[in-house]
Amino acid sequence: MDIKRCAWVSDDPLYQAYHDKVWGKPVYDSRELFAKLCLDGQQAGLSWITILKKQQNYEAAFADFDPYIIAQFDEHKVEELLQNPGIIRNRLKVNSIIRNAKGYIAFVEQGNDFSEFLWSFVGGKPKLNHFKSINELPAQTPESEAMSKALKKLGFNFVGPTICYAFMQAVGMVNDHTQDCYYYQK
Repeated sequence: MDIKRCAWVSDDPLYQAYHDKVWGKPVYDSRELFAKLCLDGQQAGLSWITILKKQQNYEAAFADFDPYIIAQFDEHKVEELLQNPGIIRNRLKVNSIIRNAKGYIAFVEQGNDFSEFLWSFVGGKPKLNHFKSINELPAQTPESEAMSKALKKLGFNFVGPTICYAFMQAVGMVNDHTQDCYYYQK
Protein backbone atom coordinates (compact mmCIF):
# COMPACT_ATOMS: atom_id res chain seq x y z
CA MET A 1 0.00 0.00 0.00
CA ASP A 2 1.31 3.41 -0.98
CA ILE A 3 1.30 5.98 1.78
CA LYS A 4 0.22 9.45 0.66
CA ARG A 5 2.64 12.05 2.01
CA CYS A 6 2.99 15.79 1.58
CA ALA A 7 3.90 16.61 -2.03
CA TRP A 8 7.35 17.96 -1.12
CA VAL A 9 8.54 14.51 0.00
CA SER A 10 10.55 12.62 -2.61
CA ASP A 11 11.10 8.86 -2.93
CA ASP A 12 14.32 9.19 -0.89
CA PRO A 13 13.93 6.94 2.20
CA LEU A 14 15.79 9.50 4.34
CA TYR A 15 13.33 12.22 3.31
CA GLN A 16 10.36 9.94 3.91
CA ALA A 17 11.61 9.02 7.38
CA TYR A 18 12.17 12.72 8.14
CA HIS A 19 8.60 13.52 7.07
CA ASP A 20 7.09 10.58 8.96
CA LYS A 21 9.07 10.81 12.20
CA VAL A 22 10.40 14.35 12.60
CA TRP A 23 8.79 17.09 10.51
CA GLY A 24 5.87 18.78 12.23
CA LYS A 25 6.27 16.97 15.55
CA PRO A 26 6.40 19.50 18.40
CA VAL A 27 9.85 20.05 19.92
CA TYR A 28 10.12 21.86 23.26
CA ASP A 29 13.72 21.22 24.28
CA SER A 30 15.70 24.48 24.07
CA ARG A 31 18.95 22.86 22.94
CA GLU A 32 17.18 20.80 20.28
CA LEU A 33 15.40 23.93 19.06
CA PHE A 34 18.74 25.74 18.89
CA ALA A 35 20.22 22.92 16.81
CA LYS A 36 17.26 22.82 14.43
CA LEU A 37 17.34 26.60 14.01
CA CYS A 38 21.04 26.46 13.11
CA LEU A 39 20.46 23.64 10.63
CA ASP A 40 17.59 25.51 9.00
CA GLY A 41 19.91 28.49 8.56
CA GLN A 42 22.34 26.26 6.68
CA GLN A 43 19.56 25.53 4.19
CA ALA A 44 19.52 29.12 2.85
CA GLY A 45 19.76 28.85 -0.94
CA LEU A 46 19.79 25.04 -0.85
CA SER A 47 17.26 22.23 -0.62
CA TRP A 48 16.47 20.75 2.78
CA ILE A 49 17.48 17.26 1.63
CA THR A 50 21.04 18.58 1.13
CA ILE A 51 21.22 19.60 4.79
CA LEU A 52 19.37 16.52 5.99
CA LYS A 53 21.97 14.29 4.33
CA LYS A 54 24.70 16.24 6.13
CA GLN A 55 22.98 16.48 9.52
CA GLN A 56 25.19 13.88 11.24
CA ASN A 57 28.28 15.61 9.87
CA TYR A 58 27.04 18.91 11.29
CA GLU A 59 26.39 17.31 14.67
CA ALA A 60 29.94 15.93 14.73
CA ALA A 61 31.53 19.16 13.47
CA PHE A 62 29.57 21.40 15.84
CA ALA A 63 29.84 19.38 19.09
CA ASP A 64 26.24 18.10 18.91
CA PHE A 65 25.18 21.75 18.75
CA ASP A 66 26.32 22.48 22.30
CA PRO A 67 26.21 26.30 22.24
CA TYR A 68 28.74 26.58 25.08
CA ILE A 69 31.35 24.65 23.10
CA ILE A 70 30.49 26.33 19.78
CA ALA A 71 30.80 29.81 21.30
CA GLN A 72 34.48 29.03 21.99
CA PHE A 73 35.27 28.28 18.33
CA ASP A 74 38.02 30.60 17.11
CA GLU A 75 39.28 31.54 13.65
CA HIS A 76 41.51 28.44 13.56
CA LYS A 77 38.45 26.24 14.19
CA VAL A 78 36.51 28.11 11.49
CA GLU A 79 39.31 27.41 9.00
CA GLU A 80 39.24 23.74 10.02
CA LEU A 81 35.47 23.61 9.51
CA LEU A 82 35.81 25.21 6.08
CA GLN A 83 37.92 22.18 5.05
CA ASN A 84 35.24 19.71 6.20
CA PRO A 85 33.52 18.22 3.11
CA GLY A 86 30.72 16.86 5.32
CA ILE A 87 29.19 20.32 5.86
CA ILE A 88 28.38 23.32 3.69
CA ARG A 89 31.74 25.07 3.48
CA ASN A 90 30.48 28.62 3.47
CA ARG A 91 32.26 31.02 5.85
CA LEU A 92 29.12 33.08 6.51
CA LYS A 93 27.10 29.97 7.37
CA VAL A 94 29.81 28.50 9.59
CA ASN A 95 30.21 31.81 11.42
CA SER A 96 26.43 32.10 11.79
CA ILE A 97 26.31 28.97 13.96
CA ILE A 98 29.01 30.45 16.21
CA ARG A 99 27.23 33.79 16.34
CA ASN A 100 23.91 32.08 17.12
CA ALA A 101 25.54 30.10 19.93
CA LYS A 102 26.74 33.34 21.52
CA GLY A 103 23.27 34.86 21.14
CA TYR A 104 21.68 31.78 22.69
CA ILE A 105 24.04 31.84 25.68
CA ALA A 106 23.53 35.56 26.32
CA PHE A 107 19.76 35.05 26.19
CA VAL A 108 19.60 32.08 28.58
CA GLU A 109 22.16 33.57 30.97
CA GLN A 110 19.73 36.45 31.49
CA GLY A 111 17.32 33.87 32.92
CA ASN A 112 15.25 33.40 29.78
CA ASP A 113 13.88 30.11 28.47
CA PHE A 114 14.69 29.74 24.76
CA SER A 115 11.89 27.26 24.16
CA GLU A 116 9.25 29.47 25.79
CA PHE A 117 10.54 32.44 23.80
CA LEU A 118 10.29 30.63 20.45
CA TRP A 119 6.94 29.02 21.21
CA SER A 120 5.50 32.40 22.24
CA PHE A 121 5.28 33.33 18.55
CA VAL A 122 2.50 30.74 18.14
CA GLY A 123 0.87 31.27 21.52
CA GLY A 124 2.70 28.37 23.17
CA LYS A 125 0.99 25.55 21.29
CA PRO A 126 1.02 24.12 17.77
CA LYS A 127 -1.07 25.89 15.17
CA LEU A 128 -2.90 23.42 12.95
CA ASN A 129 -3.26 24.68 9.41
CA HIS A 130 -5.67 23.20 6.88
CA PHE A 131 -3.92 23.52 3.55
CA LYS A 132 -5.26 21.34 0.76
CA SER A 133 -2.10 21.45 -1.36
CA ILE A 134 1.53 22.41 -1.18
CA ASN A 135 0.73 25.45 -3.34
CA GLU A 136 -1.19 26.98 -0.43
CA LEU A 137 1.72 26.84 2.03
CA PRO A 138 3.15 30.28 2.72
CA ALA A 139 6.88 30.97 2.55
CA GLN A 140 6.57 33.21 5.60
CA THR A 141 3.92 34.52 7.95
CA PRO A 142 3.52 37.47 10.34
CA GLU A 143 4.60 35.09 13.13
CA SER A 144 7.78 34.05 11.31
CA GLU A 145 8.52 37.71 10.53
CA ALA A 146 8.16 38.57 14.22
CA MET A 147 10.37 35.63 15.23
CA SER A 148 13.00 36.66 12.70
CA LYS A 149 13.11 40.24 14.00
CA ALA A 150 13.31 39.09 17.62
CA LEU A 151 16.10 36.58 16.90
CA LYS A 152 18.09 39.17 14.96
CA LYS A 153 17.75 41.52 17.94
CA LEU A 154 19.35 38.79 20.05
CA GLY A 155 22.32 38.63 17.65
CA PHE A 156 21.26 35.62 15.58
CA ASN A 157 21.68 35.55 11.82
CA PHE A 158 20.56 33.32 8.94
CA VAL A 159 17.16 33.59 10.59
CA GLY A 160 15.11 35.48 7.99
CA PRO A 161 11.33 35.09 7.97
CA THR A 162 11.40 32.27 5.40
CA ILE A 163 14.00 30.30 7.38
CA CYS A 164 11.98 30.94 10.55
CA TYR A 165 8.82 29.62 8.91
CA ALA A 166 10.59 26.46 7.70
CA PHE A 167 11.89 26.07 11.26
CA MET A 168 8.39 26.55 12.69
CA GLN A 169 7.10 23.82 10.37
CA ALA A 170 9.96 21.45 11.19
CA VAL A 171 9.58 21.73 14.98
CA GLY A 172 5.79 21.50 14.97
CA MET A 173 4.98 25.09 15.90
CA VAL A 174 2.78 25.00 12.85
CA ASN A 175 1.40 21.78 11.45
CA ASP A 176 1.53 22.18 7.68
CA HIS A 177 0.91 18.58 6.64
CA THR A 178 -1.51 18.99 3.75
CA GLN A 179 -4.99 17.52 3.95
CA ASP A 180 -4.15 14.75 1.49
CA CYS A 181 -1.22 13.57 3.65
CA TYR A 182 -1.79 10.54 5.87
CA TYR A 183 -0.18 12.42 8.77
CA TYR A 184 -2.74 15.23 8.60
CA GLN A 185 -5.41 12.84 9.86
CA LYS A 186 -3.34 12.13 12.98
